[in-house]
Amino acid sequence: MASKAQRAPLGLRLATGGFVVVWLILAAFPFLWTLWGSFKVELDFFSIADWTNALTGENTEKVYGTPFTGAGYRGAWVQEEFWRAVINTFVVCFFVVCTSLTIGTLGGYALSRSGFRYTFWLLIIALIFRAMPPVTLVSGYLLPFFEWNVWGILPTAIIVLVAINQPFTLWMLHSFFQNIPKELDESAKVDGCTQFQAFRHVIVPVMWPGVITTGLFSFLLAYNDFVVTAMLLSESNRTMIPEIAAFLGTTQTEGNVMFAVAAVVSATAPLFVLVMFFQRQIVSGLTAGAVKG
Repeated sequence: MASKAQRAPLGLRLATGGFVVVWLILAAFPFLWTLWGSFKVELDFFSIADWTNALTGENTEKVYGTPFTGAGYRGAWVQEEFWRAVINTFVVCFFVVCTSLTIGTLGGYALSRSGFRYTFWLLIIALIFRAMPPVTLVSGYLLPFFEWNVWGILPTAIIVLVAINQPFTLWMLHSFFQNIPKELDESAKVDGCTQFQAFRHVIVPVMWPGVITTGLFSFLLAYNDFVVTAMLLSESNRTMIPEIAAFLGTTQTEGNVMFAVAAVVSATAPLFVLVMFFQRQIVSGLTAGAVKG
């Protein structure tokens, strides 16, 4: 039991607790408000005359006989076939994560164990490449993609997303590998392992939390991407984020805002589940990067 000298003052504990509660409310409010509004009609959720209509659902009840309706979800998923964009998104994310982790794991390990001076400059070049705005990089791919007739398909977007996100993956995994003593490699070689066997059977199991953490960030980068997928994918191959933007319409075409609101909730919910499921691995990967046992 902590002594009185070690305990924080009551005022400080109350202030800290109050700050955490307020921060959680502010952080969760946009999503909870969007979730609530997704079951309303546009005249309620975006009411100019009376903002309380978003709470009471007055116009929603007039149209559907109840303050809540799933019309936005039916319109997005059934009428506009939002499920196709969901499938496209997860196909893109799966291949981006697998490819990025494969290249990043091998490359990060090789660079962390390399004694050559050019290793540092390779990492700096990769960092500079990642710091460039994606739109400037994508524009360079457009002409050859049009000439080769490969614009608009999922593999094209996957290749570009891997190229853009690979420096980030390489830097993260290189940092994790650097925290693993080289003595582990040497011990494995003494026991008869080759370099690759030492990497596969000794190093990778030790840094598995780092691989999961890096894979999750790569997934989020691909999942939330708009610029690359909007510029490189055709209408039939859109992922979720460009599809949500399409629901909003343009100055030339009328959109359905409630379809977009329902789609936003549908796209956001899996991220909460994913983070909650991998929270231990994320924390372990971000804080450890060291040898266990």
